[in-house]
Amino acid sequence: MIIDFHTHAFPDDIAERAMSKLAYKSHLTPSHDGTISGLIKSMDNAGIAKSIICTIATKPSQSENILKWCLKIKSERIIPFASIHPENDSGFVKKIASSGISGIKLHPMYQKFFADDERMFPIYGEIEKEGLILIFHSGFDIAFPADERASVERILKVAEKFPGLKIIASHTGGWKMWDRVLRLLAGEDIWLEISMTLKYIDAPERFYQIIKKHSPDRILFGTDAPWGNQSEDAGAVRKLSIAAELKEKIFSENALSLLGG
Repeated sequence: MIIDFHTHAFPDDIAERAMSKLAYKSHLTPSHDGTISGLIKSMDNAGIAKSIICTIATKPSQSENILKWCLKIKSERIIPFASIHPENDSGFVKKIASSGISGIKLHPMYQKFFADDERMFPIYGEIEKEGLILIFHSGFDIAFPADERASVERILKVAEKFPGLKIIASHTGGWKMWDRVLRLLAGEDIWLEISMTLKYIDAPERFYQIIKKHSPDRILFGTDAPWGNQSEDAGAVRKLSIAAELKEKIFSENALSLLGG
């Protein structure tokens, strides 16, 4: 079984517009059309059983509609994570939790906040209290190449402030900050999701150093599809020079444990 812990999709009526805008900003060619049906087709082609969809509320008014859409698309194969905007009341976290959604995605650049900003602490506290999973965009971003709002150091501060918070740092802990990940995040009690790494890391041995230092139970497969390609990324993991048992943990066992817990 393969579980992709980092994908994106949009409602059919806005998918084309959203994909066009994001593709222009990131200069990436998407691997599917950004719809749920497009994602499922990609999953079928790649042999992926389940995908977590990460949503991002770029305005406070979007959070409610995103939650409604998450509940609409939730299925055996599609596991949507909701979003909360920094300007939303932290009480909205309880509504997300009571609806049966397992987690929340936050992206400091698109939502315009610093990961360790104290105004986010009530939200983090509620996420921790409700036992939800929190996925951070971590590191730089293709569309924000020098932006430090989601830096490794900031993610680490949140983890230290909220030790009970189930944090996933995407892109193997910090996109294009992998030296810092090795030094600061690897070995910490957080999850590392490996999307957009193997194709972009300038020193492949750094990836091996990170996963060797990190807990084998805290590494998750992800692709960031449609910005990554699910078939290609699954194939890249299969080719890694690591034990078969670790590949199984990365592909599904760790995700099942995290979602089940």
